Amino acid sequence: MNYDIIHHPLLEQGCLSQGKDGAYINIYVQPRAAKNGFVGIHDGAIKLRITAPPVDGKANSMIIAILAKLLRRPKADISLTSGQQSRKKRFKISGSSLTDLLASLRDIV
Repeated sequence: MNYDIIHHPLLEQGCLSQGKDGAYINIYVQPRAAKNGFVGIHDGAIKLRITAPPVDGKANSMIIAILAKLLRRPKADISLTSGQQSRKKRFKISGSSLTDLLASLRDIV
């Protein structure tokens, strides 16, 4: 890991972490927004506004779809590990590294 990656705001704020078999991303979700989009960092997580309501797993499914598109990964590689019914959620990106995530997320923060 080089110096720029170590001192990246997403790592310093605790938004991303590396596990044995993938990387983790913390998301703070604002459901029922006017439009989908990332809007910065909130409480150690990347804040994401989504149009879906927080019922019947619709918000979680939409977040997975947005992450899959942004990270150019299949939806099957992305799983919710905590925060099923919370605004603060943690997702595992299987087979991914922090470097991969930072490269894909560079334009949002």
